[in-house]
Amino acid sequence: MSFDDLVLPQLGYSATRSARDFMGITGDTEICEWFPKTPVPASTTNLDSLLRDERLAERTRIAQELHDTLMQGFLAVSLQLQVAVECMPSDYAEKARFSNVLQLVDRVLAEGRSALQGLRSPNCHAASLGEALARVPSDLGFASAAGCRVVVLGKEKELRPELLEEVYRIGREAIVNACRHSRAKEIETEVEFSPTELRIAVRDNGCGIADRNLHGEQNGHWGLQGMRERADRIGAQLRLWSRAALGTEVELCVPGRVAFAQMESRATQ
Repeated sequence: MSFDDLVLPQLGYSATRSARDFMGITGDTEICEWFPKTPVPASTTNLDSLLRDERLAERTRIAQELHDTLMQGFLAVSLQLQVAVECMPSDYAEKARFSNVLQLVDRVLAEGRSALQGLRSPNCHAASLGEALARVPSDLGFASAAGCRVVVLGKEKELRPELLEEVYRIGREAIVNACRHSRAKEIETEVEFSPTELRIAVRDNGCGIADRNLHGEQNGHWGLQGMRERADRIGAQLRLWSRAALGTEVELCVPGRVAFAQMESRATQ
């Protein structure tokens, strides 16, 4: 499947499906909405400084532990898997599948090294945010990648670099959760560039989110909380709708003056 099949630019298109339309929700029952706890910073310069300081503190606190545990463990797995693949007969039917798994492990290692170094995700160097998000399922080897698509609405605008990392990570986590847990036949990501805001919505027609996970009551389910914390840091609004057997939608709205580099440059002139 080509990138053009995954990312559908629809400039000026406005008739998108809302969460309620997509999931068949007619009322407010069993709908959860999340709102940011922190206000939008008065200055985008202060926001950039805050994000840099927080990222440095976070990296300093966890980088050594991750390097000594997860990264070393993944490296050992990669080396052992490489030896196993090389020992397989060339006509072994499953050799190609193991080779793909080895490539996936290597990509995870590369992204982990970049994260430890404080670099932006390799996917954020793609031609666009829509392209980066479209590659998430296939890059991580999810079988449901064929049922995923990305729709880009409006004329794409340049995002501020410090903001781009946070936005991509939130969208990526929402897509990964949908691929991993929803059992959906359709997963749609909508990226909308409007004059006043950047909006990202990830929706699926899957099984919905259990209440204990939705409210963070089950140990080990930190993805939703992590998205909310990232949204709080950048002064964005994160909403989540979910209903059993009908699906889930995660929506992120970032004010234009926070998201778009061009708007900031005009504001400082």
